[in-house]
Amino acid sequence: MTHTSPALHLRPGTIDDAPAILDLLDGAVAWMNARGNTQQWGTTPYSQKPGGVQRIEGYTTVQEAYVAELDGELVGAVVLGTGPGHEAIPLVTEPERYVRLLITDRRRVGQGIGSVLLAHAVEVTRKAEVDLLRVDCWAGGGGELVAYYERNGFVRTAPFTVGEWPGQVLEMRVG
Repeated sequence: MTHTSPALHLRPGTIDDAPAILDLLDGAVAWMNARGNTQQWGTTPYSQKPGGVQRIEGYTTVQEAYVAELDGELVGAVVLGTGPGHEAIPLVTEPERYVRLLITDRRRVGQGIGSVLLAHAVEVTRKAEVDLLRVDCWAGGGGELVAYYERNGFVRTAPFTVGEWPGQVLEMRVG
């Protein structure tokens, strides 16, 4: 007997998804910490960080959020904005979509959920007739996250630092 996994279902995210997205973020902090990574997102659960809950609620109401579901369970989210969310990120002089958040269920690592969400972000950007999709990420830990975005079609542009936190901006031309 063969088992086929159900298809990933993508839909627009709403304020009702904020608690599940926060759960994914809390799970990611615990997952990273268990692997010795306390530098990327620290050790405090995201839902307990000052402004964390409000940021995610804003992502689902003010920004453009999409969620991935598997068997009715929320297993990932991508949030797009029209620019970066931090002053350390260099601005551009053309319209862009900016990946403000990409999070997947750490219990499902390696199932391609993040890549599906990024491909959806590319399509949303194209449909908006915008040519530039950018993202920034943590560049520490040997650069694994930067390499992940490169495997998904992004190219490095500008490195940046916030305090001692090393970051990397990447972009993709989608036109």
